[in-house]
Amino acid sequence: MLPSLPLLLALPFLMAAAVAAFPRSSRSTAAWLAALAPLGGLAILGWLTPAVLEGQVVRTLVPWLPQIGLDFTLRLDGLAWMFAGLVLGIGALVVLYARYYLSQQDNAHRFYCYLLLFMGAMLGMVISGNLLLLMIFWEMTSISSFLLIGFWSHRQDAREGARMALVITGGGGLALLGGVLLIGRIVGSFDLDVVLAAGEQIRASALYPYALFLVLAGIFTKSAQFPFHFWLPHAMAAPTPVSAYLHSATMVKAGVFLLARLHPA
Repeated sequence: MLPSLPLLLALPFLMAAAVAAFPRSSRSTAAWLAALAPLGGLAILGWLTPAVLEGQVVRTLVPWLPQIGLDFTLRLDGLAWMFAGLVLGIGALVVLYARYYLSQQDNAHRFYCYLLLFMGAMLGMVISGNLLLLMIFWEMTSISSFLLIGFWSHRQDAREGARMALVITGGGGLALLGGVLLIGRIVGSFDLDVVLAAGEQIRASALYPYALFLVLAGIFTKSAQFPFHFWLPHAMAAPTPVSAYLHSATMVKAGVFLLARLHPA
C-alpha cells in the first residue's frame, strides 16, 4: 500500500507534464491525458478505501530535511480520503466540462496544465502528514489559482481578479506559516500525528492565542470568509470551469479542511 500514496500525488503533475509535452496534439487528446490524473487517482483511492474504512491511517514517510523537521510524509485517513475524493471526483467532471466549454481560440493545453497543477497542489495539501509540507502545497494552490483566474489575460477584470486573489490568499498564507511555526515551537515537531496528539500542550501554551489567530487568518482568507470575502467575486472573471472547480468545490474548501484537520489540537 505504501507506494500508492506517492503515485496518487504524482499523477496530476505527471499528466500536466504529458499535456505540456504534446502541445500540437488535439484538444480531445489533451482532455483525455488530463482526465487520466483524476480517474487514476480515484482508482488508487478506491483501492485504499477498505483500509481507511477499517480505521487504518495509510502513511508514507521519506526523510527530506530533518534538520528543520520537514519530512516528505503522506498520510491518508478518513478526513483526507473524503477531501481527496472531492478533489479528484469533481476534477474529473471539470476536465470533461472544459473540453466542450473552451473555444477554439483558447489554449486548451495550457489550461489543462494549470488545472492539473492546481489539482496536484490540493491533493498534496489534504494528504500531507507534515505541517511544513502542507504549507508548501497550500502556497502552490495560491500560485496555480492565480494562473487559472488570469487565464483570459486579455481581459482586465481577469488580470485584476487574479492579482487580488494572489495578494489576499498569499498574505493569509504568510499568516498561516507564522501560526505553523508557532505550533512547531510549542510541540517541538511539525509531524501531524505528533501535533494532533498535543492538543492540551498547545492550548496551555502562552503562544496559543497568537498561533490560533494566525491559523484562522490563513483559513479565513483562503475560504473567502468575512472580512476577506471581497476577492472571490472578482475571481469569477475566470473561465466557468475554473469557478466551478476552485471557487465552488475545492480551494475555498481548503480552509474548511484545515480547520477540521487541526480541530483535535
